[in-house]
Amino acid sequence: MRMTLWLIAYGWVIVTGSMHFMVDVVSQYVRGVRSPGTESTYYYGMNTAFALGEVLFGLFGLILCLKAPQLAAEWPAVTLAIAAALAWLAFSFMFLPYREPKIISFIFALLVIAAAVKSLAL
Repeated sequence: MRMTLWLIAYGWVIVTGSMHFMVDVVSQYVRGVRSPGTESTYYYGMNTAFALGEVLFGLFGLILCLKAPQLAAEWPAVTLAIAAALAWLAFSFMFLPYREPKIISFIFALLVIAAAVKSLAL
């Protein structure tokens, strides 16, 4: 059960990061919603970094859970996952004006905290 929570948490961040990139970067670029300029560059760069950072972190976490499950439950990996969740939560509240990334980050933080409590309790 304890690895299942980690797999759900990392799977969640992979799926939502991919969706965030497709919706906020690719679809807006293809539709031409934003005119070229400094503001558009900032918007695309910020959302790309946010979404692809989530995907990469999720992939590394998923690989860790599948290849070395005993390491995923140790305190350094748990601390890193909690720090990443809190960083994405802070980043989404500070820089992203819409609520979906905040909800996504909050759910990831809850999943990570639940998995951490379950892992460190056993």
